[in-house]
Amino acid sequence: MRCRLMPVIVLAWCVSGVRAENWPQFRGPTGQGISSERGLPAQWNATEGVRWKAAVPGSGWWSPIVWGRRVFLTTTTDAGASCRVLCFSADDGGLLWNREVFRQQPGQRHGRNSYATPTPATDGRRVYAVFWDGSVAAVNFDGTVAWINRDHPHHSEHGLSSSPILVGDLLVMARDGSSEGPDRSVGWQTPWDKAALLALDKNSGKVRWIGRRGMSRIAHAVPVAWTDEKGVTQIVSVAGDVVQGFDPRTGERLWSSRNTCEGLVPSPAVGGGMVFTASGFGGAEATRAYRLGGTGDLEETNLVWSQQRGTPKVPSLLYVAPYVYTVSDTSLAVCLEAATGKIMWEQRLGGSFSASPVYADGRIYFLSDQGDTTVVEAGPTFKQIAKNPLGERCQASPAISGGRIFIRTESSLFCIGK
Repeated sequence: MRCRLMPVIVLAWCVSGVRAENWPQFRGPTGQGISSERGLPAQWNATEGVRWKAAVPGSGWWSPIVWGRRVFLTTTTDAGASCRVLCFSADDGGLLWNREVFRQQPGQRHGRNSYATPTPATDGRRVYAVFWDGSVAAVNFDGTVAWINRDHPHHSEHGLSSSPILVGDLLVMARDGSSEGPDRSVGWQTPWDKAALLALDKNSGKVRWIGRRGMSRIAHAVPVAWTDEKGVTQIVSVAGDVVQGFDPRTGERLWSSRNTCEGLVPSPAVGGGMVFTASGFGGAEATRAYRLGGTGDLEETNLVWSQQRGTPKVPSLLYVAPYVYTVSDTSLAVCLEAATGKIMWEQRLGGSFSASPVYADGRIYFLSDQGDTTVVEAGPTFKQIAKNPLGERCQASPAISGGRIFIRTESSLFCIGK
């Protein structure tokens, strides 16, 4: 079956006469880290160029999302037990409300993960939040809880970190976990058949479909909604051993290619008729490009190229035609020709990286774990514009809206800009 649902992309508000683009989910309107805004700041530090700074209670490594004059975050307090959604004013950083949506029983997680890692999503009416144990809550813009779904608990040796996306009236999320036992290597080190995509009705929280992957292993990547030249949308998703496309109407798996890796974290980028992935763990580290399209089990027949230089283990890929940009966890930034995988440039940025790069107005923003944002001119030649220190630990990807950049650190939310 074909589906003509479109991902949520809305332009909504004006600040100082500038048309502002909402940042409604992980990595922005299209889920690929790209903003259409112009005139963004290029230089700042912890005291200069900062419009406001707000304290964030609790802990979590989600990214902020922005809708109109509101910034939404998730966090956990009480050692990860209290799951909360927060709303701040985008104008001055004032806390508008702080709502506990439910409580969870904290357990095992990776040292770089948290109990509130998935970035929430919003459609301008509600905020949809997912937490470590797999529970989901929809919260109205006034802070009241609309619905909660706790029917699909998640277990992973690393914890849950994949964020939900909105596709039409569906809330879609990857559930690529592993076995609770007795053999905990199942689904983690050895493939199993429990990996899936889960789609909930955003209005009711009820399950619409579960899309099975077949045999795969643990992963943390966020799906991407991709629409082809005929206007037909599918959900492109990568997991521990597969790159796949799903019909958003039914959850039917349309095609599947091999992508050997366990514990895959980077989310894919889509463009130029290809999907770009990175598999950074399990001894098969590479950045790869697969041709989109086809049906059934394609094995590796859709593999266009594979490149091992600077493969990220955590940061997602960025496609800005005609190039793909990556940054490794150890700070090696690489620009690849998207069509061939040819290295155009590579540069050591310094520090370590978990956050994914974002693009706006001809510039790429690389945010390090140490809180330094390296601003680079997009293109086939490396040109650094600025390096901007905040002096606080960062693992969350930046958000862009209203001519401002929003950066979540370990304990604060920064608004960079005028």
